[in-house]
Formats: sequence, structure tokens, C-alpha cells
Amino acid sequence: MEFDYAIYRLSDEFYRMYPDPPYKEILKKQSRGYACLLFQSHYGYFICVPYRSEISHKYAYHFRSSKRSQKHKSGIDYTKAVIIKELKYLDKPILIDQDEYAETRKNILHIAKKAEDYVETYKTYLKGEKRISKEEFSRRYRCTSLKYFHKELDI
Repeated sequence: MEFDYAIYRLSDEFYRMYPDPPYKEILKKQSRGYACLLFQSHYGYFICVPYRSEISHKYAYHFRSSKRSQKHKSGIDYTKAVIIKELKYLDKPILIDQDEYAETRKNILHIAKKAEDYVETYKTYLKGEKRISKEEFSRRYRCTSLKYFHKELDI
């Protein structure tokens, strides 16, 4: 099955719109943003999930076969996903490590499903449609960047 996705950086305009502070959970490196895996949800917005060198929690896709993953806990971090409705918030497509790109391609359906599930559980819990414990919600979403995108998520 073919699945559309791309790898982008968020634009300078995005970071001007969401500065730190107050948007401290949105990841930004000193001089540039993170590489993000981008795919369109069936709700019409894009989910943009960043690649990271170090992820210590389980709400992520952890690379297993890349060179970097042998020394670091690298992966794609669902907790730092951002929701994009306007393409002006995307910079140009970028290249990432070949082995991480290959592993992303091989596992794209799994990664996309997990990212969508992460976003969907957040939405449905806050709308009172999904029941998980407050403790579990806090564990999953305490440091999420999704809290800045309630308008885009129709919450």
C-alpha cells in the first residue's frame, strides 16, 4: 500500500507565530527547526511529527536499525507533534540520514497510525468521548505540544 508523506522543516513564519515562550513544548533547535515527518489526516490538517536524537519515553517510534540509534535513543516523537493547516508554515522538504529515511519508509503505515492514534486519543479524551484515567492522560500528554492546537483540532 502506498502512503503519502514528506519530510519538512517548519518555516520561520511558523516559529514567529508560535514563539518560545509561551509555546515551550514546540521543539526548536537554536538556529533551525527539527526535521518533521508530515502526513495529512483524514480531518484535513497535517500532522507534523519531529525526528529527535534522544527520546526517553514510549510515545514515539524508536529507530532500531539506524547508525544513530545504536548510540542514541533516536526516533519520531509523537508528543511533540504539531498540527498544520496552512502550507506557509512549512519550509522546503529536507533530507535526513539515509538509514533513518529507509526505516521510516519501511514502517510508515505503523508510524502514521500511531501518530494519528496519539492525536485522536488526545482529542476524544478532552471532548469526553474517550475514557482513560487522569493519570494515564497526564503521563501521555503532560509535555505535549498538541495543547497549542485546539482550534485546529476542533476541541
